[in-house]
Amino acid sequence: MGLLNNGKVIIGYDLGNEFSQISYGRFDSGEAETLSQVAGTENYNIPTVLCKRAGVNQWFYGKEALRYEAEQQGILVDNLLTLALDGEPVLIDGESLDPVALLTLFVKRSLGMLSQVAAFDKIGALMVTCKELNPRVLEVLGRMAAGLHLKTDRIAFQSYMEGYYHYMLYQPVELLACQSVLLTRGEDCIRTYRMECNRRTTPVVVFIEENEFPFPKQNGDGGEINEEESDNELLRIARELCEGQQVGSAFLIGDGFEQEWMKESLRYFCRKCRVFQGNNLFSKGAVFGMRERLGVGDAGKEYVFLSKDKLKANIGMDILRQGEESYLALLDAGVNWYEAAVETEFYLQDGNEIQVTITPLTGRNGKCAGIVLEDLPPGITRLLGRFYMEAENILAVRIEDEGFGEIRPATGKVWQETIEIF
Repeated sequence: MGLLNNGKVIIGYDLGNEFSQISYGRFDSGEAETLSQVAGTENYNIPTVLCKRAGVNQWFYGKEALRYEAEQQGILVDNLLTLALDGEPVLIDGESLDPVALLTLFVKRSLGMLSQVAAFDKIGALMVTCKELNPRVLEVLGRMAAGLHLKTDRIAFQSYMEGYYHYMLYQPVELLACQSVLLTRGEDCIRTYRMECNRRTTPVVVFIEENEFPFPKQNGDGGEINEEESDNELLRIARELCEGQQVGSAFLIGDGFEQEWMKESLRYFCRKCRVFQGNNLFSKGAVFGMRERLGVGDAGKEYVFLSKDKLKANIGMDILRQGEESYLALLDAGVNWYEAAVETEFYLQDGNEIQVTITPLTGRNGKCAGIVLEDLPPGITRLLGRFYMEAENILAVRIEDEGFGEIRPATGKVWQETIEIF
């Protein structure tokens, strides 16, 4: 893309416990590039580490941190993401430090690499992606993002699974015509994702199935303990993913697939589908995900993605609006369940029960859930309702009685209930 002197950029930040990556793209472009630590190379991985020079408040990050530690000139701090999630203070050089502050320092220093293409204040939006999201991860990422003091409030988070989906949206359309599989390698396992589209629905519903398979560990130098054993095990996994399935593409992501040990397994994949290798898919997927979230991209307008992080049902209420039967949408399928929340006022003319309509997009039958407002005085009243997802499958409802002016004073009563949506 070259030097971006004009306009803001979208940053996709892949935050891993061992390595991190930074991709970027323009708001007006459906392309993304990844920052390399060495110009002209594909040296994308930034070790997620810091090093503090002993006795001095001087910090280094990434490969420079590793170099200072190797030269015994500083104190290395690794596993930054794990430390932040654990939440325990970290003792370094006699000082107790906040682990989230350390993670924030690493991210801020690494974002200095953006000077290759744009000034730091040109960051117009930031999407951080991690292997998985949960309430604790979101809490830590939120604190980290606030500590960056970026000149934008367009900051969001997504999982690798969602990054895979958004990456695929920006690939040639034929790659979405069939199933797609993605494999990443951990220390002693291979994690797989299988993407499939249900084209019998409008919009097209996209599902991703996630699995984890035990796999031989690598040696410390990245070499295989037993190349033939590893190849045979990967071949077994490939057959389990592809046999009897219409798989059109396979993505082998990460350095663990760069060695020459994949002989029979790679040959099998190539017979079955198109095969892609690389290690910057998730950071690029973060750029594309932010484009979709901001509405500057329309690649996903015909799709709705229902991963384990997504709300898989439309939730609303059947109401009367100006005497006509109407539907009040509360929470829409396809949003991240942990971000699904709404507060709204409505009137109850009589009785003491409200009905919530749940319409799954997974093919299951819909249902109506009644909420009884015990001890609610009779007559018309205005209610304040807050509806939010407490977990992937649990809808939380809070109803407060606000009365009806002078006709019926507010009682201040509050009713709270949870509903399983499936």
